[in-house]
Amino acid sequence: MDPSAPPIVRPFRPADTEGVAAVIVPIQQSEFGIPIRYEDQPDLLAIPDFYQSGAGGFWVAEAADGSIVGTIGLRDIGGGMAALRKMFVASGHRGDGTARRLLDTLVAHAKAAGLRTVLLGTTARFLAAHRFYEKNGFVEIATEELPASFPRMAVDTKFYRLQL
Repeated sequence: MDPSAPPIVRPFRPADTEGVAAVIVPIQQSEFGIPIRYEDQPDLLAIPDFYQSGAGGFWVAEAADGSIVGTIGLRDIGGGMAALRKMFVASGHRGDGTARRLLDTLVAHAKAAGLRTVLLGTTARFLAAHRFYEKNGFVEIATEELPASFPRMAVDTKFYRLQL
């Protein structure tokens, strides 16, 4: 594999578990000061059951050296809707198209699976993420517009919807 090649996006495999944790947890803890551990995130402990069921999915961005440098998950919440969760890109791969490839993969999968709406929650601190989502067609919505089936996280204060 060409070491300068951009990361490839592919479905999560159980062997990726350690690499997924190595991307997500440091970003949560160090960059955003969220006091959360890998063990506190049951969805990460059971990715195949939590994400890769129904119309859901979970993908990783794998660098040429085999390391995981990005993640994105889609949780089927019923009624033609799904929740985008766990979108993280390692700092060394921000701005190189990795985030866009992750999102494009998720959206293509959602459309092919017959989903009509993708929802997401994020914290007020993730300003670059807000800009990214808005640039890619997500519209901010009020908390009251979320369906009861939406898996809201305690840290989420800002919510978005993408109509497919």
